[in-house]
Amino acid sequence: MKFNELDTKMRVFETTNDLYVLPGIYMVARVDGRSFTRLTKEVCKFEAPFDPVFRDYMVATLEHLMQSGFKVVYGYTESDEISLLLHPEDVTFERKLRKLNSVLAGEASAKLSSLLGAVAAFDCRISQLPNIELVVDYFRWRNEDAHRNALNAHCYWMLRKQGASGRSANSKIEHLLKSEKNELLFQNGINFNDLPLWQKRGVGCYWETYLKEGFNPISQQQVFTERQRIKVDLELPMQDKYSEFVRNLIERIQVVS
Repeated sequence: MKFNELDTKMRVFETTNDLYVLPGIYMVARVDGRSFTRLTKEVCKFEAPFDPVFRDYMVATLEHLMQSGFKVVYGYTESDEISLLLHPEDVTFERKLRKLNSVLAGEASAKLSSLLGAVAAFDCRISQLPNIELVVDYFRWRNEDAHRNALNAHCYWMLRKQGASGRSANSKIEHLLKSEKNELLFQNGINFNDLPLWQKRGVGCYWETYLKEGFNPISQQQVFTERQRIKVDLELPMQDKYSEFVRNLIERIQVVS
């Protein structure tokens, strides 16, 4: 059998279940860490519950993904996950789900592994969202999840540092109301409201325009050129203001497009 015939025959098995995201549908990729509790607490021994060094590694991984050939409008990271809003006109890999999921997970895994000097693995899934409001709701969901996780994590690790076992700490906070968890922290010298916003609300990355200074050797004059760079935002707005922030980012690209 000639190679072309063999290639055609076997490609069917590889591509028969390929799915594509339809034009006009917003794509949000969520890249999520695998077994990161062991990685961050046992292998790399980062400070619990939050370590600025690990935060910076996740932000660097996010920035890498924003510059890896995809047209990313907005990136967001909290805990061990990254969410990416792709431009609605992004046609990378013809919007083929298999390729988007595998390449984004692979890029994130390779970047973070190189930063850590240890193996880090991510999976990826694509949310297909038909309108702006659902995109806004998606990021609001992850933002609120960050807040919930931060409150639980601070309670859990406070108890662990006081000598409680993992099971005992989980059992103590499992059925507490949000207000009761805040009070538990306050009684132990931690005011949750005073903690850094990046711990409670995650970190956002988006493109901003700036003027780059240069020099024209012909005219012997100083010149400025518009360039784009990634802005890392450690103090994202909260609740409805955050929803409005995300909505404005999307509406801005629609005007530019």
